[in-house]
Amino acid sequence: DFYSLLSKLLGGRKEVVHVHKHNPTEKGESDLVAEIANVVQKKDLAREITNHDERDNTVLVRDRTQKFHRLESTLRPPENRHFSLQQSKHGEGGWEKEHKGDFHIEEVVEWTGLDLKLGQVSGLALDPENNLVVFHRGDHVWDENSFDSKFVYQQRGLGPIEQDTIIVLNPSNAKLLHSTGKSLFYLPHGLSVDKNGNYWVTDVALHQVFKLGAKDKEPLLTLGVPLQPGSDKNHFCQPTDVAVDPITGSIYVSDGYCNSRIIQFSPNGLYVMQWGEETSLGRSGPGQFCIPHSLALIPDLSQLCVADRENGRIQCFKLETGEFTREIKHKAFGRELFAVSYVPGGLLFAVNGMPYPGEAESVKGFVMNFSTGEIIETFIPLRKSFEMPHDIVASEDRTVFVGDVHAKAVWKFASVEKMEHRSVKKAGIEVQETKESETIAEARLKNKPESRDPLKNMDKQHLVQQASSTGVSFVLITTLLIIPVVILLVILVFIRWKKPTVYGADGERKLDSSSGRILGRLRGKGGGGINLGNFFASHKGYSRKGFDRLSTEGSDQEKDEEDGTDSEEECSASPLPPAPSSS
Repeated sequence: DFYSLLSKLLGGRKEVVHVHKHNPTEKGESDLVAEIANVVQKKDLAREITNHDERDNTVLVRDRTQKFHRLESTLRPPENRHFSLQQSKHGEGGWEKEHKGDFHIEEVVEWTGLDLKLGQVSGLALDPENNLVVFHRGDHVWDENSFDSKFVYQQRGLGPIEQDTIIVLNPSNAKLLHSTGKSLFYLPHGLSVDKNGNYWVTDVALHQVFKLGAKDKEPLLTLGVPLQPGSDKNHFCQPTDVAVDPITGSIYVSDGYCNSRIIQFSPNGLYVMQWGEETSLGRSGPGQFCIPHSLALIPDLSQLCVADRENGRIQCFKLETGEFTREIKHKAFGRELFAVSYVPGGLLFAVNGMPYPGEAESVKGFVMNFSTGEIIETFIPLRKSFEMPHDIVASEDRTVFVGDVHAKAVWKFASVEKMEHRSVKKAGIEVQETKESETIAEARLKNKPESRDPLKNMDKQHLVQQASSTGVSFVLITTLLIIPVVILLVILVFIRWKKPTVYGADGERKLDSSSGRILGRLRGKGGGGINLGNFFASHKGYSRKGFDRLSTEGSDQEKDEEDGTDSEEECSASPLPPAPSSS
């Protein structure tokens, strides 16, 4: 009970249990019991403490007390995504409201299973290797002519289905891996796979339940009397689904279209008990069914959830006693809820039926928080459309398959996170590893911020150096080209200004003639000099003293040498081409 679980959680410390003893509400107690039982089972907190000193014992008790307080409050850290997902993986309802947007279910459009040639798809399941198992009706069809008013099958003359009715597909590419079930069934309906890989199926025409080995052509176990409907311990009436407890091996059968009950059998097929009754007129109370159509076993919590089809709801019961525990019902379900599937981690997946004329609720898939019953996601296919989705199955990595009995098709859906991180299967681990890798990457960037910066800085410096050197080269070349021209202009201006001043108007013609000869020499000898001493010595009253040869060649060389110190690694400017000499 509640306090025995609490005692186990806190390591058998009775005084601590006494401190925390209280009277919770009915719903809070059931939720807390489920969470504590789960922690005890999965986290091994009930381990007895032996051979430890007093200090270690005190620390462990304090840690467990903190865990109890964390379970007692329904709040979870809003930012601690690792904690939330890891707890929800093994708990009852880790997907609280703040995690509603953590993922989005979308159709996997590259899935080729939608194009398989199948009969009416009535059942889906996943085997221990997570391969998809499909149960279909081949060339047989359930229509208004299949049964009489007493639910006796009317088309026995057709014989059993001559195709393999159980096919095993690769969940990634829909490649056929295995098939069986030929010449065994008339109208297949429900399917489940136990922990050993055995197939458990129901046939509504035969009114029977079968256990088949993966490689066996004959049933290993048969329940019910062939083609005889009934309501006693040995008969079924159109049984819809079957589930096997992986812990105890107990068998649970939903029976069915013309009975409104759940029957429990021992692992050997012996009748144990049953519960349920037909829905009363105008009301549907706990434990009342109008076609219990699909089963979802929650072994961690010892519960069995039933898709109560025509009542449009999910009912859950205790496995040991069949006691009603809860109901999940939403307006979005509409009038019919066809199938339900549970995923460890606290998620329920379901599909509803087509709306009645005038009703707004559309056919779709649902993802629910098992703890709160809240719808946290809905989904529809992108290719084709749901017509009558008949069964649904989901894996721990939130990959979802939906089989449609009218469309004769199987869709595959996956969460956006799953599609982005395909290498990891389990949702909680997937997100944790992704977050850890991001943290490691961030840490490396923070610890080594200069790992790439030096290279970038070197590149930037190199580009700046190239740009600056290019600018310097252009200025140098331009300067070297302009300097000789400026010198010539200065000399010419000086001569033209000096001649009129010294000789007057009479000497203007001679000066022009002399300057013409000077220009001719300059043009004819690119590297030549100007001998002003000889020029002035030819005139009366002037001596050549102080006017020895003045050469522009030495001046230019000195300038080149000075400029060369700044641009020794740059390309030198090409010399000016010699101008044609005047004659």
